[in-house]
Amino acid sequence: MMTKLFSLKFILLLALLLPTLAFTQTSATQTVKQPESLSATEFSRLSREMSEEGGFFRSDNFTSNETAYLTVVDKLKQLGATGGAYLGVGPEQNFTYIAKIRPRIAFIMDIRRQAILQHLMYKAVFHRASDRVQFLALLLSRPLPKEKAVTPNSPLGDILAYFSATLADEKASAANLVAIRKTIQEDFQFPLSESDQKGLEYVYGTFRDDGLQLSYRSGSNNPGGGFGGPPPGGPPPGGFGGANGPGGFRGGFPVLKDLIAQTDLNGKTGNFLASNEDFEFIRDLHRKNMIIPVVGNFAGPKALAAIAEYLKKNNFTVTAYYLSNVEQYLFQDDLFDKWANNVRKLPLTDKSLFIRSASGRFQHPAALSGHRAATLLQKMTVFLKDFDEGLYKSHYDLVTTNYIAPDKP
Repeated sequence: MMTKLFSLKFILLLALLLPTLAFTQTSATQTVKQPESLSATEFSRLSREMSEEGGFFRSDNFTSNETAYLTVVDKLKQLGATGGAYLGVGPEQNFTYIAKIRPRIAFIMDIRRQAILQHLMYKAVFHRASDRVQFLALLLSRPLPKEKAVTPNSPLGDILAYFSATLADEKASAANLVAIRKTIQEDFQFPLSESDQKGLEYVYGTFRDDGLQLSYRSGSNNPGGGFGGPPPGGPPPGGFGGANGPGGFRGGFPVLKDLIAQTDLNGKTGNFLASNEDFEFIRDLHRKNMIIPVVGNFAGPKALAAIAEYLKKNNFTVTAYYLSNVEQYLFQDDLFDKWANNVRKLPLTDKSLFIRSASGRFQHPAALSGHRAATLLQKMTVFLKDFDEGLYKSHYDLVTTNYIAPDKP
């Protein structure tokens, strides 16, 4: 009788305590504070420890080649894509999406180590530049305008005109490279191997030589080991014809000047360099060490899983993931299933979105006049559901199933 009475009391006590214990556990989870900034040591550690071995491909993805990248900006806003964590691939196009989405943290993951060196170069320039005019001067090795020919408050067209007409300064370029290398190794505490230093010199020298005429290249001339990669955003089979874009194409690809000057569906410039506010947001996020470059394959065993684990641990969810057209290559290499299973590891919500470029030997139903490829959105939870149902037999199936198109202008 006493044993039964004790058991009954224990059960009643447990019933009273369980809600308290559950509440305590939930509260502990909810009180995980998202970092506002990272130390240089932590930034360097995350970038290096999350990274996989770089891949080798004969291409230099110095710039995006997606002229339609701004067509989804309004749709992102309509769907509430703001805050949280941003993931992306490839070059400077990420900065524009980050400026529009305003995430608290961002990871740029690319299979090419050269892409990561390029982002470290960008980070160093952002750290050293006080405004967007000085940023372009440092990035392109051009002298700052004398007598205030253009200022940070000048129209974007005037700023681009100045840097288009100004020749590179070789002496300043050499000094800038020394300062950039020092900033990466000392301020960011990111060690650069001899091969890395050659790669950095190659990238920075190409920005100096080409200036605003810089574009994607289908072959790599990198003397530091050929870090190129299958081009996120580039090129669909057959390449781009000069008549398919807004002008200013070089070798069939849009040049940096025209990518910066691109407009959205309302005819408004939207690049991160088009306004001081957007530029300053990216600069400040970089200075907080919250844009972290990682070497990794979308379908790889380590990098994306490590990013997912970090985001979960720090109570972040993914707001947007810019893919370009990398999935096209994952299908070609029979890696698409591994990619989809890596997506499952990410902390998602019903609002988490993919941003992808749809290009290939077909005209996408959502393609807009003046653009060779279509930029599309898709809910990441819908992607996983469709994958589980076996709807993606090919890249064409992927980009034409349950996508969210930009509004027609």
